[in-house]
Amino acid sequence: MDAKTLGERIRELRLQRNLPLRQLAIRVGKSAPFISDVELGRRFPSADVLAAIASELRVDPSHLREYDFRESVSALKRWSQTDPAWGVALRTTAEQIETGQLTPEKLLEKLTADDEEE
Repeated sequence: MDAKTLGERIRELRLQRNLPLRQLAIRVGKSAPFISDVELGRRFPSADVLAAIASELRVDPSHLREYDFRESVSALKRWSQTDPAWGVALRTTAEQIETGQLTPEKLLEKLTADDEEE
């Protein structure tokens, strides 16, 4: 999977189907500004609205859920705010990512190696 956000993926699929934003909004019973905000990552649809969007875009809702990272990001924020050790670990990881020392593949390799050692 690529690093697109939920909103970016919805927009990409909508454009592939030549479906105007306003038309998608009408079909799912939401306002055009709401759909625009979803595509821009400012708002997130409920499960029911996401299912309706998926139906209009002719994809399974689970496909769109693969692009929704809110829970992970919220958990990381909560952990870094409540436990200083997590904050240090996450900042260190972020620094290594920014400098190119750590890639998603390298991180997964390290995590997998730790699991195999146990």
